[in-house]
Amino acid sequence: MPIIVESLNEATSQDQQDLLKIYRDAPDWLFTPFAADAQLIESCLREGSMIAGRFNDRLLGAARLQRHPDVWHLSQICVRKITRRRGVAERLVREAQKMAEQSGAALRLLAPAGHLEAQALAAKLNVPLDVMSA
Repeated sequence: MPIIVESLNEATSQDQQDLLKIYRDAPDWLFTPFAADAQLIESCLREGSMIAGRFNDRLLGAARLQRHPDVWHLSQICVRKITRRRGVAERLVREAQKMAEQSGAALRLLAPAGHLEAQALAAKLNVPLDVMSA
């Protein structure tokens, strides 16, 4: 499945609907430090930190990519439930890694402490995992 990963600087109304569908089934801990899906999406679009995986003009997965001078943090990675287990999250991580390297930065995943899903993804893809501060 050829997933195109892009920074979402301008989200169409269809993109926004897709983002809501992506995050609708996410566990509550994934939104930390945001209250819920709509707040996460709105904030990320406003600050230009949302990246997404697109297939056939529809968004299947998304994540927050915070760009700092030496380290970029990728967090709130979520894939639409009907599309999970097909490599979309891995594609988001790998593309974010390339983008960071091209800017001279390292990519690290970022998640609240104690979440096995984040730990498993970091281990599988051999990407360092930082813990969000409370």
